[in-house]
Amino acid sequence: MTTPDRRTSGFKNRTRLDAAVDRLLAAVEPHDRTERLPLNMADGRAVATTITAPNPVPGYDRAAMDGFAVRAADTFGAGERSPSILETVPPEDEVVSGTATAVDTGSELPAGADAVVMIEQVETNGEEIHVHQAVAEGENVGDAGEDVAEGETLYEPGHRLRPSDLGLVKSVGLWKLDVFKKPTVGVVPTGEELVEVDPDPGEIIETNGLTVAQYVTRWGGEATYRDIVTDDESALRAAIQRDLTKDIIVTTGGSSVGERDLLPEIVDDLGELLVHGVGIKPGYPVAIGVVEETPVVMLPGYPVSCLVNAVQFLRPAVKKVGNLPIEPLPSREATLSRKIPSEPGSRTFARVETTVDGSGDRTATPTRAGGAGVLSSVALADGWVVVPEDREGYASGDRVVVEDWENNP
Repeated sequence: MTTPDRRTSGFKNRTRLDAAVDRLLAAVEPHDRTERLPLNMADGRAVATTITAPNPVPGYDRAAMDGFAVRAADTFGAGERSPSILETVPPEDEVVSGTATAVDTGSELPAGADAVVMIEQVETNGEEIHVHQAVAEGENVGDAGEDVAEGETLYEPGHRLRPSDLGLVKSVGLWKLDVFKKPTVGVVPTGEELVEVDPDPGEIIETNGLTVAQYVTRWGGEATYRDIVTDDESALRAAIQRDLTKDIIVTTGGSSVGERDLLPEIVDDLGELLVHGVGIKPGYPVAIGVVEETPVVMLPGYPVSCLVNAVQFLRPAVKKVGNLPIEPLPSREATLSRKIPSEPGSRTFARVETTVDGSGDRTATPTRAGGAGVLSSVALADGWVVVPEDREGYASGDRVVVEDWENNP
């Protein structure tokens, strides 16, 4: 099944990262499955239909200040020496010429009134008020629909709903929304050396599949975390075929060119292998394929390599399938405390810890545990610095951008 060339040549020709991502996304189609959810269950979901406001917000003209609702014409010419004198009436009465009624900020403007005099400009005298400053029609009044107009478009399909969006949607009188269902992802950890608990010498506790499944959930997908599959051609083939009902299949381990790295050839036999070997460090033995229109992302087995490639490949794929926007990772600038070497032609992701001094300056320090298999170098890092393919690293003192892969919904 495996060709001698692949086993002996390694990865002499690696696909550039951007080109590899483009090939994957070209094989990914947004799904069209929707569901109707109450607002308290719609946070983070992608809007499936255009949302328009059935009602204006506010639904009535309202007082924008504490004070008295008046007819503006009754205050013309008012001043400190010659105030306008108006009779106060209960809030439920119509404001007619010569009258006023007390209002609070946000309360409905009484019938007949067209302006509000601020409380600071009024002197109360029994059942009368003395207005010391004239107001114009509409002054200190919030018009109906000032916040949201009736029929106004709020969100288009594909918008990722946030808590503030849900509050706005509720304010216009909507209680449920049509959203896209979460994309489904089969997460398949592979490797004959993997165990779930209590490893013997030569065995390793499985962590990649768990980590990837949790990130899939964070990125808006619905992960099915499968049991470990050993390095056996029949078992791996069956595992891929089992999850062809999913929107995406992701495997961990078995993606390189060793004797036990069977997945790329299995995927190529079942469908088409699009990429095998990418100019990315750590993690160049990543592979991408398609089987019966289902994209398959084969992540390397080393934990750091697995994570780096999951963020670069799986994250945008999950979002595209789920109709969610593919946004850049949050980032911040920092000064590098030590040099970061890199390999020209590969995009390097160097894990760093960051500190902030009393003046607010941020410093990034590369983690000393730098190997692709050192999981703690990821768990204890605050982000990574990306070194482009055309650079030979960064020097100590350089200003760099630190990407935060953890806060990447």
